[in-house]
Amino acid sequence: MTSETTQILTRVQVEQKIRRIAFEIYENNFEESEVILAGVSGEGHVLAQRLADVLRQISPLNVKVMKITLDKTTLQQPPVQLDAEETVFTQKSIIVIDDVLNSGRTLAFALQPFLNVPVTKLKVAVIVDRDHKRYPIAADYIGYKLSTTLTEHVLVVLSDEERIGVYMR
Repeated sequence: MTSETTQILTRVQVEQKIRRIAFEIYENNFEESEVILAGVSGEGHVLAQRLADVLRQISPLNVKVMKITLDKTTLQQPPVQLDAEETVFTQKSIIVIDDVLNSGRTLAFALQPFLNVPVTKLKVAVIVDRDHKRYPIAADYIGYKLSTTLTEHVLVVLSDEERIGVYMR
């Protein structure tokens, strides 16, 4: 990290947020036999895997993790790719997971594959909610709400064991 980078959440704080979100997911899905955690490729998918690990420790839920692959930079989104067949998540409780909710654009595209399939629940989880919405997307499970300017960049690091945390530049 550069000298202009400020650490917002430490590794311990991030792990606490993940654990709390996992308990909230269990609390809202205790009647379900199975929960699908669909993580947006990158840190969103890593967050989904970490949430799954905690859920398996604290609950009897059958937890499956899947990856949502999309291009976060393009204006016209090609079809979103899932690493599972539709039958895996039909009639299941699904939580779509990303690291940061900023404008809502990425999550709007990430939700698309689940809108044409009957599901019991469809929720959103993020570790950081910046609240700069341009799309009507809200997170149901939030680790940390952070007020920022539009020019500030929030970086969530979960895949680098040495630097796990949330940073702002």
